Amino acid sequence: MTSCAGVLLAGAALAQQPVEVALAGFAYAGSEQAIAARFPYSQQYVKALETAGAPIFQRLSQSLQAAPPEHLRIVDQIQDLKGRDQALAVALVIGSETVVVEQFGGLHKLLVLIRGQTMFFDFKSMNVVRAYPLSFAYVDALDHAPSADEIRARVKLVYEGVNDKPGLLSRFAASVSKAAIPAQVPRFLQVTAAHLAPEVLEGLPGYLKSEPGAAENWLADIVGEAISTRAGVPIVPFSKGYAVGNVMSMRVSDGTVWELKLPKPDFEIGVDMTGLKKIKFSEVPGGATSFVYGAYAQLRIEDSLKKGLNTALKNGETRVIPASQRYVDDFPHFYDAMNGLFTKLALVVDGRGDEKWIRGAAAAKDIDQQIAKTRELIRQCK
Repeated sequence: MTSCAGVLLAGAALAQQPVEVALAGFAYAGSEQAIAARFPYSQQYVKALETAGAPIFQRLSQSLQAAPPEHLRIVDQIQDLKGRDQALAVALVIGSETVVVEQFGGLHKLLVLIRGQTMFFDFKSMNVVRAYPLSFAYVDALDHAPSADEIRARVKLVYEGVNDKPGLLSRFAASVSKAAIPAQVPRFLQVTAAHLAPEVLEGLPGYLKSEPGAAENWLADIVGEAISTRAGVPIVPFSKGYAVGNVMSMRVSDGTVWELKLPKPDFEIGVDMTGLKKIKFSEVPGGATSFVYGAYAQLRIEDSLKKGLNTALKNGETRVIPASQRYVDDFPHFYDAMNGLFTKLALVVDGRGDEKWIRGAAAAKDIDQQIAKTRELIRQCK
């Protein structure tokens, strides 16, 4: 006769079994027709891996083996999950590739920025279950215009890492290793609105103004990634950049095209970048000048009843500019101020941030109560 305790122990052991997730591989977000134009260097990187006998799927699998998930068990093929009521899969989905060369006098600045998502989805229903944004930017300064080979070499660094900084492949594995798929249906969080004031748009580099919606997508990605990575919560992709009619198209590296349905968010994030300011702070011995780069935003994280966070925020970052520096590119410093604003806020919401900073940065008088409510909203999404 089986004892009650034995039944309970068996049930507990069953409950602790890790969720099986199939590795779907590497994919590009968006229509198949636009992939070649939107991701030329990423495609060249993937093709070079195949030529070298180490295809991208194998590289992703090796990265996951090097950082095994805490709560999941990875299986290599989706076919291994056939017959299940739910067949969960995960893919590294690249959403944007930016390669820009700017010339300042005799200096050529090369920027490579690639953003993506660690995307968990149900292969049977094609519903997105969880998504964690990730990105990597590499900036180089050359005394000549970069060749195609030099650009490809930098793109490789973005994917594989440089100077002890993990690249996108390792960041994908790290986000999978920390992810957990809850038994119950969680609440969903999404950046649903992103806006930049005209004076903010003027301060952005040309590549962010080259096509409609580029700046808004860029801003939404910054906010989503800051909150996701610091507060440890998944974020539904910004639909304006990734989906049409809440359906996201993605093509896997083997050529398969899947249409994934994005869940409707329970909680919305809205951001309005209202201003950027550069203020001279002081003269530093040796002829250098100290400047404060300020970022100003209106941010909300709310439920359907408009409860949560809704306040103006500001953040300043001090930078010392040597007198010998003939040209100053202000944008990286403004970016640090913007990213710092959202990162500091996310850390406060997660309970690890500077409470003194948020009280000085927020315009709302009830900011302590707003933060407490926002922490509860975030908790429901984990």
